[in-house]
Amino acid sequence: MGSRIILKKGKDQSLLRFHPWVFSGAIARMEGSPAEGDVVEVISAEGTLIGSGHYQIGSITVRMLCFEPEKYTPEYWNIRINEAFLVRKSLGLAGNAHTNSYRLIHGEGDGLPGLIVDIYDTTAVMQAHTVGMYLNRMSIAEAILAIPDAKITAIYDKSSTTVPYNAGLNAVDGYLVGESLSTWATENDLQFSIDWAEGQKTGFFIDQRENRMLLEKYSKGRNVLNMFCYSGAFSVYAMRGGANLVHSVDSSKRAIEFTNANMEKNFGQDNRHQAFAEDVFNYFRKDEEKYNLMILDPPAFAKHNKVLGNALQGYKRLNTIAFLKIEPRSILFTFSCSQVVTKEQFRNTIFTAAAIAGRKVRILHQLSQPGDHPINIYHPEGEYLKGLVVYVE
Repeated sequence: MGSRIILKKGKDQSLLRFHPWVFSGAIARMEGSPAEGDVVEVISAEGTLIGSGHYQIGSITVRMLCFEPEKYTPEYWNIRINEAFLVRKSLGLAGNAHTNSYRLIHGEGDGLPGLIVDIYDTTAVMQAHTVGMYLNRMSIAEAILAIPDAKITAIYDKSSTTVPYNAGLNAVDGYLVGESLSTWATENDLQFSIDWAEGQKTGFFIDQRENRMLLEKYSKGRNVLNMFCYSGAFSVYAMRGGANLVHSVDSSKRAIEFTNANMEKNFGQDNRHQAFAEDVFNYFRKDEEKYNLMILDPPAFAKHNKVLGNALQGYKRLNTIAFLKIEPRSILFTFSCSQVVTKEQFRNTIFTAAAIAGRKVRILHQLSQPGDHPINIYHPEGEYLKGLVVYVE
């Protein structure tokens, strides 16, 4: 018998509603001495087995892998990962000739808390956010390779920056299986260079795929400014949509290099586009170009609740400047990828920014993450991406 977590009386209610986290304050006692990453059983105060999950040190002590009557068995990884693939197949992503990049595993949204896997053509890029997932990385890799029809030939582990730093794992990024012959991926017939070794996240922001398609529809004849452009994906879509000009801005010179490479791959030497390696706020202050379509897609301003107030102030400042700068009869795409910022908080922040700038604004679209980034209905915290498309008079 392995280790067991015994809950305090009444602290099983969220788990009975299938919420996948056990907080340290809910635990009465622990039977056994689990190491971080071990699978432990979770037991109610009345002695009922609720399920099993990965033990970890911290405020979230257990991340649930399965609830009764499902069992954690050697076949667990194959069953869960194949089920996730079937979801992507139902979305028309797996085996799509026009798009070969998609998210295969989205943590709690796929019942695999602490695990992210993105697919780029025949390469799977994995990030473990918990010790338990990291220790099972080879079993996960084998399960991915075993998926019928997935056609994955290489698996790259990029967990060194995502596993808990104090776990002493000494994680090193690299290929678990095979090696990639190409680092280009296709999204809606557009080509993008993916830097999974050195780039942000797994190398690309797949979660904005559908929002980029929407931007393309608004781009014809417009002057477009893409702030925090990273590798320029929004800019590429705007170009295909028929924009008059597109300016891409990011503080990272490496990001601008990727943006220019993606532009050249898709459009050759097209002088409608220019990219600038510069701080966004500095660019806003000095630039005199007139834009009537803007994208604000900053990195997460808040990783946890302690800095939520500062994050909301940051979003307000950024959007206020955009509202002051943007031309009349323009469109603004604005986003937050901070999980701790709710939809209501983000919307109120944009409302405040518009009021400070004295602009009349209509909401055209309220945006979220796509279907391959599913939200577990029992885990609303998984809805991290918020976006608004607004018309500015």
